[in-house]
Amino acid sequence: MRPKVLWHLLRRYMASRLHSLRMGGYLLSGSQAPQLSPALLRALGQKCPNLTRLCLHVADLSMVPITSLPCTLRTLELHSCEISMAWLLREQDPTVLPLLECIVLDRVPAFRDEHLQGLTRFRALRSLVLGGTYRVTETGLDASLQELNYLQRLEVLGCTLSADSTLLAISRHLRDVRKIRLTVRGLSAPGLAALEGMPALESLCLQGPLITPEMPSPEEIVSSCLAMPKLRVLEVQGLGWEGQEAERVLCKGLPHCMVIVRPCPKVSMDWWM
Repeated sequence: MRPKVLWHLLRRYMASRLHSLRMGGYLLSGSQAPQLSPALLRALGQKCPNLTRLCLHVADLSMVPITSLPCTLRTLELHSCEISMAWLLREQDPTVLPLLECIVLDRVPAFRDEHLQGLTRFRALRSLVLGGTYRVTETGLDASLQELNYLQRLEVLGCTLSADSTLLAISRHLRDVRKIRLTVRGLSAPGLAALEGMPALESLCLQGPLITPEMPSPEEIVSSCLAMPKLRVLEVQGLGWEGQEAERVLCKGLPHCMVIVRPCPKVSMDWWM
């Protein structure tokens, strides 16, 4: 929907009853295509004081400062969007988005270590999803999680990071994490063992495709999960284990857990969150 139409809807129909909004942009339509403007997003915040969730798809935000987003947002999702280098730098105003609890970065190619470090200024942040953020490095993730130690949910999907390095960083810094979802690329039994003893972990999802010979066996997964005192949900996606002996081993070995074994979801990230 073109910004001109959005302006019309905003002026005539959008008001305090709006709590969630999903908008698409024209990032792939050429340089002359209409784009979201800072003025439109500022007006959105003024007209819709109860807006708490904003999902932006295929939008060029390189000329839209984060300061123009509605300050009432608790959830911000960026799917296939472009951002500027300065968009999330930590030197910016610390009062921006003071209520932000969840941020989803799904295929945002410009997102890198410096942006991840900038997230540390969101003190209300409890949930972080990194999907396909291939510029984030293992060193950057470890350094950022050290300051984001208040996160309760972390998902690292389709990135270039190895699962072992991600789990090691989590075990070092996120002692209060309750939910972890990650792609199993580079996952080994010693890497999974890093989560043993995590005091608050309630849900763990291991997502394929299965591409590594070091992948822990079902028996090794059971052994590590038994050492996670509060684990109640184990989900295995896209490993080809559904309906096989592996599923039986997991269910039998973890009677206190809800064990879910299924193919990878065929829908985009924002629909199954």
